[in-house]
Amino acid sequence: MNLRLTAFGGWKPLFWAALLGILALSLLPSATPLPTTGWDKTNHLLGFGVLAALARFAYPGPAWPRLLGLLAYGALIEILQSMTPDRSAEWADLFADSLGIAIGWCVAWVATIGLQRRA
Repeated sequence: MNLRLTAFGGWKPLFWAALLGILALSLLPSATPLPTTGWDKTNHLLGFGVLAALARFAYPGPAWPRLLGLLAYGALIEILQSMTPDRSAEWADLFADSLGIAIGWCVAWVATIGLQRRA
């Protein structure tokens, strides 16, 4: 990974803040006004895209444990939502999470390659 990206020490705190923030927003009662894109699936895609990019920068190493961990996190959120009175679990949400993970990972990879070429 590019030295410029790994030299920034804030990736791990940003990752954990985003992880906890997404969990909190996902479990709030649906009557609570939340920041939104206007379409639920886009919220999932963007949220998990950010998580994937942050995971790539924060934790170097093999990709699969991080990617599968994020997908498991999305599944956990859906399970927890099914246990709340105001939320429901949807397979489409998990699919949007997985698309976001793939896109976020690729964007972070392209950013890394771009910085390596400039160095």
